[in-house]
Amino acid sequence: MNRQLRPQSIPFIDVAAQRRRLGRSLDEAVSRVLDHCQFVNGPEVTQLEAELAAFSGARHVVSCSSGTDALLMVLMAKDVGSGDAVLCPSFTFCATGEAVALAGATPVFVDVEATTFNIDAASLKRGIATARRLGLRPRAVIPVDLFGQSADHDAIGAVVEGEGLFVLDDVAQGFGASYRGRRLGTFGLATATSFFPAKPFGCFGDGGAIFTDDSGLAETLRSVRVHGQGSDKYDNVRLGLTARLDTMQAAILIEKLKIFEDEIAARNRVAERYARGLGNVVTVPRLAAGCTSVWAQYTIRLPEGTDRDRFAAALKAQGIPTMVYYPKSMHQQTAYRDFPVADGGLPVSEQLSGEVISLPMHAYLDEPTQDRIILAVRGAIST
Repeated sequence: MNRQLRPQSIPFIDVAAQRRRLGRSLDEAVSRVLDHCQFVNGPEVTQLEAELAAFSGARHVVSCSSGTDALLMVLMAKDVGSGDAVLCPSFTFCATGEAVALAGATPVFVDVEATTFNIDAASLKRGIATARRLGLRPRAVIPVDLFGQSADHDAIGAVVEGEGLFVLDDVAQGFGASYRGRRLGTFGLATATSFFPAKPFGCFGDGGAIFTDDSGLAETLRSVRVHGQGSDKYDNVRLGLTARLDTMQAAILIEKLKIFEDEIAARNRVAERYARGLGNVVTVPRLAAGCTSVWAQYTIRLPEGTDRDRFAAALKAQGIPTMVYYPKSMHQQTAYRDFPVADGGLPVSEQLSGEVISLPMHAYLDEPTQDRIILAVRGAIST
């Protein structure tokens, strides 16, 4: 009896291929930590912070336990809390607004641009007015460099200038990208990132970091991440967290940083090939002028009327995984739907949530595999 073999499944993000490339260097890095046994705040943590500062151009880097804690730590350090409003894009992962709510402040959700998926400056301006109309104090904006591409930091800066707001950039998906010739990590008061394993620059567990040029803020952040301690660990001068980056993860990230530039270049080659192969059948992502991307995700928009579930099932049948980021924007989710939205609503975010789907993307996606994906997408669209 003839049996049809199921096509071999393609990894959505191939962490194993990167692990094979780094090989013994990772084993040796972990062994060094096991030998010196400084598992918390070991020398690799300080080394990583210095190397990340050199990479990004930021004066100070404070590593921490996750991207969410990175956001929360900055809000805590700036005493953002009850009665304060923080402007956030709705089309993003929940951690952006979650950190605001955890700090005791009110997230006010604003819309994004249809082409870049990043925060829309006009909606941001309306969101600030909405916050004030509701009796809230606008304190900050958290732009998100979504899917790997920088937000328009000049436009954001122009809106908040004179408003008394600070900018906390959420670069969890965009670390390594640049905006008008500058690496992300140097815009606004501070930048927060995540080292979650699926990120373009990720560790083998949870981790994060904060970038800033403000020496006073950096000092406060180092206190916040260790229970708010002062000059002595039993003299706690503020409320804090247990938010340190594990030494083992720092050692792993030091090795990964050595190949990061090469991986960014490879991701861009994959993105360019996708665009050539799919640009006439779906809406492919476009880079804004002056921006580069690290392509945390390669997110397409399906033609109007396309059944997204059926499309995903057609690719899955051929061994090709897909993901939807995000089927509900934050203001549509149960935990966040009672928070304010900018006057005029968030129509772009809602439309994107119904149309987007992401294809496999990583630095080790070879051309034959990519051709297989492109052919499958084109076939699924035409049927």
